[in-house]
Parts: sequence; structure tokens; C-alpha cells
Amino acid sequence: MKVSHFVGLFCGLGLAVSSVFAAPDPNFHIYLAFGQSNMEGQGDVGSQDKTVDERFQVLWAANNGSCSGKTKGKWATAVPPLAHCQGAKLGPTDYFGRTMVEKTDSKIKVGVIVVAVAGCSIQLFDKDGYANYARSQQSWMTQRINEYGGNPYGRLIEMAKKAQEDGVIKGIIFHQGETDAGDGQWPSRVKKVYDNIIKDLGLGNDVPFLAGEVLRSGSSKGANNNIAKLPQQSKNFYVVSSEGFNQALGDGQNVHFTSQEYRDFGKRYAEKMIEVLGDKIKPVSEASSSSSKGSVAEESSSSVARSSSSRGRSSSSRTHRSSDSRNSSSSATGVIVITNASPLLSIGAVSFDERYLNVPLSIARAGVVNIRLYSVLGNEVVNVNKLMNVGAGTVQISKDGFSPGVYLLSVQTNSSQVTKRIDFTK
Repeated sequence: MKVSHFVGLFCGLGLAVSSVFAAPDPNFHIYLAFGQSNMEGQGDVGSQDKTVDERFQVLWAANNGSCSGKTKGKWATAVPPLAHCQGAKLGPTDYFGRTMVEKTDSKIKVGVIVVAVAGCSIQLFDKDGYANYARSQQSWMTQRINEYGGNPYGRLIEMAKKAQEDGVIKGIIFHQGETDAGDGQWPSRVKKVYDNIIKDLGLGNDVPFLAGEVLRSGSSKGANNNIAKLPQQSKNFYVVSSEGFNQALGDGQNVHFTSQEYRDFGKRYAEKMIEVLGDKIKPVSEASSSSSKGSVAEESSSSVARSSSSRGRSSSSRTHRSSDSRNSSSSATGVIVITNASPLLSIGAVSFDERYLNVPLSIARAGVVNIRLYSVLGNEVVNVNKLMNVGAGTVQISKDGFSPGVYLLSVQTNSSQVTKRIDFTK
């Protein structure tokens, strides 16, 4: 097997580019949830809320480890609370996830990531201005912010990238606006946050964003005027109605829903998400979603297999290998075999335009395609997942965030992996 000079450069630097890894499960659907106190959840947790189908998982995003069985960056069965341990209770995400599990195929798993801070403005999720906003807040809010490392938006992205190693992000749910009821710029501020999420996670241009109304009789009811304007910002924005939710929690603020209203609200979010996604929530067939974990176990030692399943990777210690053991030696640590095609996957002529890196692909089995781009120093600069049908298609990757140079392009499906040297100097 011929190894290119480009591979030699990697090896000469003493760098391993990647560890063996399995492709994301296309039937593990992940949803991001963020906002303020109503997204945290303020309803008391009842006995019926403590029993959860294991198909519904939460990736814990908070630093606080006092919630039993929940650790930052680890998946756990989604027993409330889902946001953090400082006062968060039952919220809309709880019954959003339960309803998604109930109303989708049994092959589908649902995962959520919840980042929410009571009383916060949308400015807290502005990646450019969050620090100035956070510095001006009272200590009780700063404490909540610190649960997310001082940067809730950054923590949401960090956890979402980790989740993309395991599944596919399908949508975003959002409940915020009470604090910003008088801010006429709020709709555009929300759109900026959404655009940053899409860019930072390498998502497509069709990810739905569902925003819930506030209580129509509450002290912040004026926020619904802003929320109603969100669909004008993007074709992907939808409003989830709070009609009929008039009881309020009775905490003196008249802005929080009751536990039953949170349950019903979560169902409304789920029903809207199912309507919007349509066929996109159908499971990928068994034939096209068979995990490459099996081939990893066959060609590697058990310790390597365990390392792969635990996702213990770093961008500077990776060794790409074909999932076909005939094309790469299991002892080839630090060696990257350049293979331009396999029977199930091939990369066409990569091209560039003013905005995008265009990667033409042809796949024999429908499923999630994971595309990664590495610099000559072994640093991962792009990590994008795309759900593709059988046949040929082109994945467009924004050129923002990486400069001209020579790169290694790795494309992996559940059944095959191809790597290719590309010259991005034009």
C-alpha cells in the first residue's frame, strides 16, 4: 500500500492524526434546548415524572455533579432536572423528549442538551457579547452562569460537538424572551444566535428552531409580540403556542408554568417538531446503519475498541485508518493511508468557490456521512455530519475558520472510510 508524501509529513512531525472511531448513529436524534427560567423548568417533579424510557437520554452540560447519576459530558437517562442542579425542576424539555420517543419508531433514540439560566437576556447567548453582559449581573445569576463554565453558549456548543460523535442533531427548542420583552431588536438577536449555532456545529440550512410563547396573562406577556416576529427571521423558525396555559405557578412572578402545563407544553413542542421534520425522523434501515464498531473490534485490540466507544479522543492524537482491515494494518499507528475510493464510498474532485469547500460524494448505503478536515499539524479544523441518500451528492462546507493550505480530508460512513489529500491554496 502506497503512503503519500503528505502522510510522511505527518509522521515526520511525530504526530498521530486520529484514533479509530465509529461513525455517529443516524438513529440517535439529538435536540438542543436553551433559554431562561422556563426552559430550566420550575415545576415540581411528580412521581409520574421519575419513570423515563431509556431511549430518552440527556447529555449533562452543567458543572454541578450533585444530581445523582449525572456527570458533565456524559449521557444519562433523562430523569428531571435536565438543566442543572440549582433550582431547575420539571420543564418543557422533559415531555418534549418523552413525546418524541413515544411518537417515533422504536429504533429511534432521543437525546437532549439543555443549557438555561434563569432571568437571563438573549445577550447571554451572544458569543461576542456574553462576557460584558455576564459581568453586569447579580451574584445569584453569575453562580448559574458559572455552572456552564462562565459561557453558556460555549458550553452548549461544546456539548453539542460531543453529541455529534454519537448521533445527529435534528433540531433546536427555545424558551426565552421574558427578560427582553421590551427589546425590539430581540428577534434579530435570536437569529444571530441561531446562525452561530449552525455555523459552529457545521449543520445544514434546514435545522428547525422552535420558540415557545410565554404566559399570555403573565407579567411578561408582551414578549409574545417579539416571539410572533421570529418566523420573519428565517424559514426554519416556528412558534409553539401557549394558548390555554393560564394557571401560572403561583410563585409571585406570574411568569412560570405549572408542572402540568410544562408537560403539555413539552408535548406541543414535540408535535410541532414531528410535523416540521416529517420523513427526517424516520429510522435509517438496519442495512445502512450497521455500526462500524464491529469492524473496529475485529481489527483492533479490545482496549482500542473500548477507547473508541468512550470517545476519548483529542484532535492532536488521531490515526485515520480504513474500516476495511485489508487496506490498513492494525499496527500502523501514526500512518495515514490515502485511499480515494472504496466499494461503498468515493470522493469526487473537491472544488472551491468564494464561500464553500465542495465535496462530491457517492455512497452505496444511505446514512450519516462524517467529514473531517485536518491541517498538516494534525489539528482538526472541520467536523461535519451530513445525512445522505444512496447515490451521488455534494456536501458544502463553509470556508470560514480555516486558511489556505494543504489538508487531509477524511470521509466516513457506518461501513467505510476514505481519506484524501487536498490542496486549498487557490
